[in-house]
Amino acid sequence: MSGETIAIIMAGILVLGLFMGHPLAFVLGGTAILGAVIAGRTQILGIVVNRIYGDVLDNYVLIAIPLFVLMARFLSDSGVTDKMFEALRLLMARVTGGLGLAVVLISILLAATTGIIGASITVIGVMALKPMLQYGYSKRLSTGLIAASGCLGILIPPSIMLILMASNSSLSVGVLFAGAMMPGMVLGLLYALYVAAVAFFRPDLAPAVKLEEKIGRGALVRMLIIEALPPLVLIFGILGTMLMGIATATEASAVGALLALLIVITRGRFEWRTFTGALKETARTSAMILFIVVGATAFTGVFNITGGLRATQALLRGLEMEPWMLITVMMLIVFVLGMFLDWTGIVLLSFPIFLPVIQEMGIDPLWFIVLMAVVLQTSFLTPPFGYALFYMRAIAPDGVKISDIIIGVLPFIGLIVLMAIAIAIFPQLVTWLPGLLYTN
Repeated sequence: MSGETIAIIMAGILVLGLFMGHPLAFVLGGTAILGAVIAGRTQILGIVVNRIYGDVLDNYVLIAIPLFVLMARFLSDSGVTDKMFEALRLLMARVTGGLGLAVVLISILLAATTGIIGASITVIGVMALKPMLQYGYSKRLSTGLIAASGCLGILIPPSIMLILMASNSSLSVGVLFAGAMMPGMVLGLLYALYVAAVAFFRPDLAPAVKLEEKIGRGALVRMLIIEALPPLVLIFGILGTMLMGIATATEASAVGALLALLIVITRGRFEWRTFTGALKETARTSAMILFIVVGATAFTGVFNITGGLRATQALLRGLEMEPWMLITVMMLIVFVLGMFLDWTGIVLLSFPIFLPVIQEMGIDPLWFIVLMAVVLQTSFLTPPFGYALFYMRAIAPDGVKISDIIIGVLPFIGLIVLMAIAIAIFPQLVTWLPGLLYTN
């Protein structure tokens, strides 16, 4: 059976399984088995099993994922974010659009300490959505801002997506973290500028707030500094040690989990019930990610050995496009896949196809991977399967419809596309910090 035929068959089985509603991990693994059977080469499944044990389960870098998940849960239990948002809310409430700007600032800080989308959106949504609606903010602006800002955690380091990307490429986690730092921050700045523009031109959508609290500005600033200090120490403990070459990603994740636990203890929020709950949630999340990694490894292994991977790469090379046009096609594929798959499946399925072609064209893999990471922000916001939409619907009050949430995220999807274009025009946004830190 030709590689082109097996590629079409396996792609068809994959799409069919997804639209039937089966979990991605089992669809990938099942497609691998069916592909080997249809190709008449079931003996390759033994090679795939060896690859799973050798390349996945022995991958030291992946240990960082459960540790960062655990750190995020500890930080959520500490209550630090609640106090910071309260201080920012009171400090900026009288500014038109101030609550929206507070959401962006807290989201950036959360992104630099968690990297878990569900946790970020849930925490920010529970804290901010009710006050924003109560003080007259637009439903669409409020839900769209919270959903998009909460997704920054998958781009701003430490990010479990970047860790998985590094483990499936030739780049180190530290270099990839450094490359994604500035694009993530600039994207957060674009969100803030959008809120400021809406507040300036349409103050009825993001009004200033008259508060009854009689707390002085100086007291609020002191409160903000005190509450922001533990997360800042945590950020330095993780990113500082990594970017300075003191610790690897795995070691830094262990430091982060320990520091987050110490924050919980020093704030008097430690309980055995929440501690065991954090361990269980970490186990569930890590198992889900690992199952997808195993399933995708099986899929790409069979896809490669049966010739489907070579046929797909040959198709891309045969397009005979200029490099920028081919990269645009790749990003469009990632964007469309984001409507139906989560980022884990997209990364694991596309990297074996895209990266060899990118390297043949002489394109910097760091720039390409960060560009793809930015575009993957849309996978959480685009219907019908955008996870951020479901998270927002779960925490939104009854008066907020799913249509409000979908329409609300559209401007932020546009800003993500704008950020991707900016990276294409100014690659220094990606390469400047890694060049500064890792070039002798």
